[in-house]
Formats: sequence, C-alpha cells, structure tokens
Amino acid sequence: MLSFQGTFWYDKAESGEKMEEQITEYLHFLSIERGLSENTRTSYQRDLKQYLAFLTEQGITEWQAVDRYLVVAFLGSLTEAGKASTTITRMISSLRRFHQFLRQERYTDHDPMQHIDSPKKAQKLPQTLSIAEVERLIAAPDTTTDLGIRDRAILEVMYATGLRVSELISLKLGDIHLEMGLLQTVGKGDKERIVPLGDYAIHWLERYLAEVRPLMTKKTPNEPYLFVNNHGHGLSRQGIWKNLKQYVIKAEITKDVTPHTLRHSFATHLLENGADLRTVQELLGHADISTTQIYTHITKRRMTEVYKEFFPRA
Repeated sequence: MLSFQGTFWYDKAESGEKMEEQITEYLHFLSIERGLSENTRTSYQRDLKQYLAFLTEQGITEWQAVDRYLVVAFLGSLTEAGKASTTITRMISSLRRFHQFLRQERYTDHDPMQHIDSPKKAQKLPQTLSIAEVERLIAAPDTTTDLGIRDRAILEVMYATGLRVSELISLKLGDIHLEMGLLQTVGKGDKERIVPLGDYAIHWLERYLAEVRPLMTKKTPNEPYLFVNNHGHGLSRQGIWKNLKQYVIKAEITKDVTPHTLRHSFATHLLENGADLRTVQELLGHADISTTQIYTHITKRRMTEVYKEFFPRA
C-alpha cells in the first residue's frame, strides 16, 4: 500500500522504499540544482506518484526492472482511462527526464524511455473563407470615404499577398513597386521575400496613395509606413483587427475571421486553382514546406465536400 507523506511516498513493504527514495532525490534535484518552480516540481511529483503506483501493482520493486514494455503498458492504461493526448505527452516528458536522471546517477544501466515517442499533436486545420466570402468582405468598406478607400486597399493587399499582419503594418512606401506589380517584405527570421500584387490590389493602392494618404499625412509628411491612421502614423495590429471585425459583421460572415484567415484563404485558393506547393511556400515565406502542406488537407477536404454535393452517386 502506498501512502504520501511530506515530499515522497513510502510503501509499508520494505522492498519499495528505495524506489521512493530515488523519486525524492530526483525532486530535490529539480528544486535545488535545476531551480524549477514549486508548481513544476509538484507536477513532476504527481506524475511520478501515478507511475510508481502502477509499477507497484505490477510487482516492480526496483527501477532497474522497468523496461519499455512496462512503460508502454502504463501509457496504455492512461489512454484506456480516457486521458487527453496532451496529458500523456506531459507524462512521457516527465518519465523521460526521470529515467535519464536514474541512469546518470547509476541507479539503472538502461533507459526504457529511449524508444518511446510522444503522440503526435492533432493538427487543427486553419479557418478559411470561400471565394464568395472573400469578395463580400473586400467589398464591405465604403469607398466613397477616405477611410473606406484605405481599408479597401488593406484588404486587397492582405488577400492578394497572404502577408502576416505584422508584415502588413511594417510595409513602408519604399517596399511597394507598383510599376512592377511587386512588394517586398521581411518575414520571420528576417527573411526577405518578393510577393506579386494582383491588378485589384494595385488599383486600390494607387487610389489610396493618390487620394487618401497625402491627406492623412499632412502633419506627418515623413511618415515611412504605407498604411496610416487618422493621425498620420502607422497602423497597429489592434487597428487592423478592429476594422476587420467591423467589416466581417457588415459582410454577414459568421466565421471567426482574423487577419490570418485571409492569409490561410490566399494559400488555399491558390492551391485549389492549381498552384504548386513550392510556389505557395515561397509566397507565404515558410521556411519548411511541411508548414505549407497543411493547406493540401484543406483542399482535399473541400474537394470531398464538392464531390458529395454535386456527384449524383456520391
């Protein structure tokens, strides 16, 4: 029978005391040598308590007797108990560090966690808009007003280029090359890339630059940023978000739309219309093509939906 007292557990049977002592030693190591917080230490303590209870039920009396099959059985018991994959992943992390400690301290001569992999995190597909929804959203600003022209230009650029909101608000006048139909931006990892601008984005940028921006920057003629607010200063993330939310409501779109939704939609619509994955990777500025591949799942899902809707024998 296991009991909890102070910072460790003790088994009334003498055979299990060494295992408990080594857990206690590990917890002291976490606090003193690693300097982990009390909350983190308590989390490890809770995980190892559960682990030790399972091993005791299997008749294990020393850490040297633990092999990978026992670890797999323990993790399987967590799955059967309905534990979330995040919980199991955290448990694996706890056990991996603990068994490394046992081997380093020569309490064992092997590491049963060596070939235990963490469960893959479920990949959540990003929210995207249909082409019709994008059209409604982009048409939402009132282009009879200065702010409406500016916001139309912003939405056109976001959808035409797939820029991150941080990249959008960092655009400067010198980054736009309308005569060539290109813009340059610096993304994650200070990686610069060139992105084409579509005809619609060029048209609304030209209107914004000719009719609106000079009025907004009368008091700030040296403002370098492309998109500015009423005070003539560069727009903030919050400003982009606030305006976008208003236009989503006006366009009667019920999805949860963020600036990144337009980036996801840009990539998905390119792939749906035949663009190759490498090109989309370059346009988005992804360092690894595996990041871009998530959009192929969206296009496959969309293809299935269309098939089921329109094929008479689906």
